[in-house]
Amino acid sequence: MPDRPEVTAAEIARLAGVGRAAVSNWRRRHPDFPKPSGGTEASPAFRLDQVERWLRAQGKLAELPLLERVWRQLETLRDPDGPAAAPLVTAGAVLLLLHRDPAARTDLATQPDTRLATVLPKALRRTAAAALGPDAPATLALPLIAGATHLDLARLLADLTADTAPATAYGHLLTRYAEANPRLSPPIPADTAALLAALARPDGQAPGGETGRTVLDPACGTGGVLLAAAPAARLGQEADPALAGVALLRLALAAPADAPGPLPLDVRPGDALRADAFAGHAADAVLCRPPYNERDWGHDQLQYDSRWPGRLVPPRGESELAWVLHCLAHTRPGGTAVLLLPPTVASRRAGRRVRAELVRSGALRAVVALPAGAAPPYGVPLHVWVLRGPQPGDEFRHVLLLDAATGADEDRAALPAAVLAAWREFDTAARTGAPLPADRPGRSRAVPALDLLDDETDLTPARHLPAAPAAAAPDLLTALRGRLSAELARLADLDTALPAVAPATAAEPPQVSIGELARSGALQVHSSGQGAPARPGGRTPLLTDQDLQNGTPPSAATDAADTLTARQGDVLVPVLGGEGARAVHPGSPWDGAALGPRLHLLRPDPDLLDPDFLAGQLRATGAGRRASSYASTTSRLDIRRVELPRLPIERQRRLGEAFRRIAGYEDALAAATAEARALTRALTDTLASGTAEPA
Repeated sequence: MPDRPEVTAAEIARLAGVGRAAVSNWRRRHPDFPKPSGGTEASPAFRLDQVERWLRAQGKLAELPLLERVWRQLETLRDPDGPAAAPLVTAGAVLLLLHRDPAARTDLATQPDTRLATVLPKALRRTAAAALGPDAPATLALPLIAGATHLDLARLLADLTADTAPATAYGHLLTRYAEANPRLSPPIPADTAALLAALARPDGQAPGGETGRTVLDPACGTGGVLLAAAPAARLGQEADPALAGVALLRLALAAPADAPGPLPLDVRPGDALRADAFAGHAADAVLCRPPYNERDWGHDQLQYDSRWPGRLVPPRGESELAWVLHCLAHTRPGGTAVLLLPPTVASRRAGRRVRAELVRSGALRAVVALPAGAAPPYGVPLHVWVLRGPQPGDEFRHVLLLDAATGADEDRAALPAAVLAAWREFDTAARTGAPLPADRPGRSRAVPALDLLDDETDLTPARHLPAAPAAAAPDLLTALRGRLSAELARLADLDTALPAVAPATAAEPPQVSIGELARSGALQVHSSGQGAPARPGGRTPLLTDQDLQNGTPPSAATDAADTLTARQGDVLVPVLGGEGARAVHPGSPWDGAALGPRLHLLRPDPDLLDPDFLAGQLRATGAGRRASSYASTTSRLDIRRVELPRLPIERQRRLGEAFRRIAGYEDALAAATAEARALTRALTDTLASGTAEPA
């Protein structure tokens, strides 16, 4: 493993914003270009610090964001044969030092490397032991001596935390880690983790009132769910030892800097099913998003395990039910277990006997179907199971089934509160003997346990709810008719909506390519590449190429930092074709949106190039024909090869206004189509329900 970060020729090209051929030319033409420090003859590697110095001296370096520089240092520390998350433990330990001892920032800035090489590891171990207990340095495998890369990383983290809280900085690094390791289970969004924690909280207890309680997550990953359960004493277990260390440090960073140690945190490595680190321990609440679809979860070794009630061993293909029983076994009598599970766990035939036992014993209290996008995998509407640790005197004869997976237009921010209110109303009534909440057609129902104990014991909420009325209210039909009529009237007035045209008399102007305009400084060209990652519940709208093609507002959201963002005057172009090119105007839903994958962003100088003129030329049918490349059945637009007429700015603006009116008419046509679909669907549902007849 190199002691200094190394980069390949392709990475140097990305640093400088050029092609790989340019890097090859620099190596041939400039004797002072850094010599390879590793790699192979065909793919040499170069020291990053030397490359950065050379690029900066040549004026070719686009300064990297500080977070990106930190990430490159972490990549250098990663051992190809070791855990991918191991460098994050080192980063977390440095951030914990900066969090609990801000004076360490001065030492990192002033002390020489020779002294810091021994002083820094001692400080890291001392801080970890004080905050997390005497065994923490060994558990985290903190180094005894710091190499040059460790010192560079520590100094970069000190710079990063000058304006960013250590816990926030660590969160950014964990997000980047999840994006770089797509095969690993991605983290749960904060709002969904908060919902799981709230469902396990005793009725009437406010967030932050968990002091004195114990919360366990036996498959805690990077600790996102436990983070939502603060400030309870938190226990966790994680099969990946490095991730267990990451979770422990993440939780410690969330505690106040002056909180006395050792903090009430205990995260242990190991597979909780096969090597239960908390055997015999019962927590007040157990929260868990277990691994899904595990075939080798220990079925054969755990045949006689005491966690299975009545020796009812979960089938080999029902690993999720094994986790349900594990969580229930660690829940104190009267405590609550909340799990996030795939929807198939509620209905697979192999798990019927285990589900029936959970219902029969009164342990299963609720199943909530969440909408798709609540947590990874984002395309699946996951279920939340709420269980209660059985205790003498319990006589729970009903299970709350709640379907929040429908109603996609419902405000996502209001969903957790609605689910929590329904659960607490049901739970309070069941515990006190009060009348149970009335059925809500299509939404929720308190189902008698006996009704669920059939040949299938299917716990899918939608299959047990009274159907919601499909008929549209008369006032809704009237409103839909009115909106469609207004859109059609606007479309019918062609003289007002569309520009009049006359034959051109001027000679055909010379052409200029987008690439030439970019080189002259008339516009900037950016490409989103893979784009910002979608994060349901994120604060920044995320525009997809399909949104742009359809002319609709951003359909996703993200929380990613340092993303390419649209602003007024930009022109957005789908990589797969310029026909969807759009200019961003004041009040546009795309203004301020982060860019998803497969999008170009053109940022023209408005004194030299009119945005509407540029967008209109790109939307023309033949504009991209000569600038497209083909792969299989798709074509991609080489945006720099697209040619435009070279015109004075006054004529550009006149044409741009006409292009803008044409694009507006196309948007109105799309809006009318959407209104027509809504009206025909409402009429169909009303007639099919039998609540209305043709007049």
